[in-house]
Amino acid sequence: MNYIQVQIAAKQEVVQEIVIALLADNGFDGFETTNTYINAFIEEDNYSENLVKKLLQPLHISFTATVIEKQNWNELWESNFNPVVIDEFVGIRAHFHTPISNVQHEIIITPKMSFGTGHHATTYTVMQLMQQINFTNKTVFDFGTGTGILAILAEKLGASKILAVDNDDWCIENSLDNITTNHCNNIHIQKADTASTAEKFDIVIANINKNIILDNVDLLNKAAKENGYIILSGLLENDEQDILSISTQYAWQHIQTIAKNNWIAMLFKVKM
Repeated sequence: MNYIQVQIAAKQEVVQEIVIALLADNGFDGFETTNTYINAFIEEDNYSENLVKKLLQPLHISFTATVIEKQNWNELWESNFNPVVIDEFVGIRAHFHTPISNVQHEIIITPKMSFGTGHHATTYTVMQLMQQINFTNKTVFDFGTGTGILAILAEKLGASKILAVDNDDWCIENSLDNITTNHCNNIHIQKADTASTAEKFDIVIANINKNIILDNVDLLNKAAKENGYIILSGLLENDEQDILSISTQYAWQHIQTIAKNNWIAMLFKVKM
């Protein structure tokens, strides 16, 4: 399946935040932001030009839409993909980059048609939170794994077992490739539409979007062990209070929120 890239002219941060929230609520599942525009991505079968026009019309901003064919994706990301270094903690690069020195962990990623390279603020901030948790011999549930990057980091941090799920066939294919490239042995990839699982995990990660998190929050809670951790991301700064309100219903202890470029990642400890 091809993707549609919608490029929206938007310079102000507040406008970008509004646009991303609107599109995320209507099927778009990947975003890139610059100082002058937003790139939003959606599967071609789910794209409606009329819907995008309707959503953006009140904001009086223009957009263009381009079909990104599967065979052209590598060319697109290779032309824009620079290595990412997070706090000397982890370096993320493609196979054609020079190895990154002076980091504790290095991950090699080929994103293909799935999202998650460390460039986006959501992945970046989740990794910052992961740095603060002891993963040694822990079990991990990665809901919405995308490229598999967070599952890969979890194994590099010492996790003994990781279940990584996604509902997209390309994400499954891509994450399997990336797991092999990074010589991971403790990650099980599974296709799933929800966070339903019979197992309980020490650490639950959901880097996806607010609506899917809210739809699955009860399942995410059930997937977490007592005194375990939950990391939520794919959230905008103005989503924080809604998530905090939900967290009180499950007696989650809010540990920390990290913000970057209007996006946030939130860390909770599960108190049953």
